[in-house]
Amino acid sequence: MKANKFLMALSGLALAVSMSVQAQVKIGVIASSTGPIAFVGMPQKNAVALLPKKIGDYTVEYLVFDDASDPTQSVQLTKKLLGEHKIDALIGPSGSGNSMGVLQFAAEGQTPMLAPVGTSAIVLPMDEKRRWAFKTHPNDDVISEGIVAAMTKRGVKTVGFIGRNDPYGENWYKTFAPMAEKAGIKIVANERYNQQDTSVVAQALKLIAAKPDAMFVAGVAADAALPHSQLVDSGYKGSIFQTHGAASGAFIKIGGKKVEGALIVGPLLAVPSEIPDSFATKKVTLEMVTAYEKQFGSSPPIFAAGTYDAGLLLVRAIPEAAKKAKPGTVEFRAALRDALEGTKELLASQGVITMTAKDHSGFDHRGRVLMTVKDGKFSLVKD
Repeated sequence: MKANKFLMALSGLALAVSMSVQAQVKIGVIASSTGPIAFVGMPQKNAVALLPKKIGDYTVEYLVFDDASDPTQSVQLTKKLLGEHKIDALIGPSGSGNSMGVLQFAAEGQTPMLAPVGTSAIVLPMDEKRRWAFKTHPNDDVISEGIVAAMTKRGVKTVGFIGRNDPYGENWYKTFAPMAEKAGIKIVANERYNQQDTSVVAQALKLIAAKPDAMFVAGVAADAALPHSQLVDSGYKGSIFQTHGAASGAFIKIGGKKVEGALIVGPLLAVPSEIPDSFATKKVTLEMVTAYEKQFGSSPPIFAAGTYDAGLLLVRAIPEAAKKAKPGTVEFRAALRDALEGTKELLASQGVITMTAKDHSGFDHRGRVLMTVKDGKFSLVKD
């Protein structure tokens, strides 16, 4: 009798363990926590600690890897996560170039990829590969619309453009140029710089020589401060606009007093204490900022929000996908892709997300604000 009870208990334990294994969702995360773009990847890695360990009836395992900012390692790690670990979804990699490099492998593995990157090229133009990719930051057109509106309000008729010589900078020019033209704003100079450059004085002088009403810099964090600072050093006195990529403490730290007065269109999380009550996402944004500050002792850069909002998307999508298939299967991954694409009115830390078959970013203008740098901090522009 005792032996039978022991066997029954053992059988029950084995069943419980089996159910536990079955009830697990595996999420791969590739974050460049070392190397040249660690300023992006480290906050993204940090934000994983804020993601839920259980979603619906499923425990969630996050398999976090560092690609050392190397696109080749991004590809190798993606293959490892897809092939060996059989992940249900991928968050990452960091950086536009790294993410573009693994896009085809995520698609071939029929695994949803939530990319916390700046460039819209990861999801546009939509095709069979990009069907599996979802961008967890607002698309450039959403931010560009705000920049053009701010320029128009300030009477800007001509602008000098300088952007990174990479997918981020190129996509920004392609997005901004037609919007500016439609608004009656002419681009009178168009320059590029590399992320690792230490001087862009030559480009700055060409831009100033064109005598534009305003300048527009398409850069990210610390490197966005370089052309801004050197435009100021070279004598430029007009307004300098920045993308949401500059909504980072590193931009202010590197630029110092030279970036005072910069005009930046970006997310509310950069100005948490000034968020109007009218914004539907205020509660979610403050929850994210508070949790990050408590865990890491500093304010979260925009890059952390890309990972955090990826988690919110999965919280909404995983239970829907689980109605159709079990995690760890091709069917579940396909259902998860469909559920992500069906996201409607999701309140996220950077705004409200509504995905469609053609829009795999889904952010609209709610959550987008115009900021400036004042006394070494981001401040909401209220006029």
